Amino acid sequence: MANMLERAVPRYTSYPTAPNFSAAVDARVYGAWLAALPREATLSLYLHVPFCRELCHYCGCHTKATLRDEPIEAYAQRLVEEIALVAERAGKRKVTHIHWGGGTPSILDAELLKFVTDELDHRFYLSALREHAIELDPRYVTQSLTAALRDIGVNRASLGVPDFNPHVQAAAGRIQPFETVKAAVDLLNDSGIDRINIDLMYGLPKQTADDVKRTVTLAHSLGPQRVAVFGYAHVPWFRPQQKLIADADLPASAQRLAQAEAAHETLVQFGYRPVGLDHYAKPDDQLVAQGGKLGRNFQGYTDDDADALVGLGASAISRLPQGFAQNQPAVGNYSRAIAEGKLATVKGITLSADDRLRGHIIERLMCDMGVDLDAATGEIGLAADFSDELESLQPYRDNGSVEIDGHCIRITEKGRPYLRLVASAFDTYLGQAKSRHSVAV
Repeated sequence: MANMLERAVPRYTSYPTAPNFSAAVDARVYGAWLAALPREATLSLYLHVPFCRELCHYCGCHTKATLRDEPIEAYAQRLVEEIALVAERAGKRKVTHIHWGGGTPSILDAELLKFVTDELDHRFYLSALREHAIELDPRYVTQSLTAALRDIGVNRASLGVPDFNPHVQAAAGRIQPFETVKAAVDLLNDSGIDRINIDLMYGLPKQTADDVKRTVTLAHSLGPQRVAVFGYAHVPWFRPQQKLIADADLPASAQRLAQAEAAHETLVQFGYRPVGLDHYAKPDDQLVAQGGKLGRNFQGYTDDDADALVGLGASAISRLPQGFAQNQPAVGNYSRAIAEGKLATVKGITLSADDRLRGHIIERLMCDMGVDLDAATGEIGLAADFSDELESLQPYRDNGSVEIDGHCIRITEKGRPYLRLVASAFDTYLGQAKSRHSVAV
């Protein structure tokens, strides 16, 4: 199975995946989709802030470094204008989730965070808000920031670590001692923000399985409610700063698998329950209690059950009942469109019945580690023959990673690292788009 570990497949935070989007979905189409939302439809909002003070070598996000405040202030103004444009088309609706991502969303100071949140409160109903989350760089968490986050209603924070070992941090271009992260967690807790996620990574340069175990142990000592362990995606053709990482310093596929397994075993020993491919949560966490209703979107695993996800900001992706729509990735082009009073949508995809069925199957595999194909076709209302897909899973069946009973697929604990590979069997777009993906494990 070693050669399978080196196969490149999507992370399946959506289906179809972003490389398959096209210009057929533009601002006009997206605007019509927003206007056509049912009257009772609820929204989840994702706000993308594509700025950092410095870029980490391993970063794969849509972001850019800036030491100046002027671009950040101008961007906040564009966000507010885009919120108004979306609300004009979608109407004033209930919002159940807000998620700030980046980049470094907290690069917006207290005044700008309040400026944007006040516009959200003006344009939408936030009284039904269940979760207000933000991604944070622990190196920039201060008492004034946590107070500002509390004041705008943030109740969950995700801290990017991704490793506590100094030699790995140096190779990955992010020096961040354990004490810095602990101080950030303490400040958040003191401000009443106690839903803490910690995001870790394996597959980093010069990283070993022992390094991963040490990092997980230290992360656990901070008492996070959830821990995510992502595999580093080395895509220097897509993110030029990753060229600063020497290929020779990266662990081989078998070593990456050993690191993923080390993280899994250590977290389970500490009492965390595995959630899908790469998330872990305490037994009383909402993600553990979903019981077949766990979802997966661009922020990872979620209990977000809103009817539509609206992405705001450069490169942000929206998911509506009709399909996916993505904003212009370049900040300048995004800002010009919004300043002209236009939605910044540049590509997307309208979902076919087959897309919906396969997307449902892939999501259930990624979330539940199993799927009943007959139940899936019945739920979507589309007959389909998956004999070829089932046949393609035979190597995983032989390896003990997958069990198949008729049209029911179950991924074993041994097969958890192969989740993306199993899901890819149902991806009819794979290989069609001119895109490159990271390795599966």
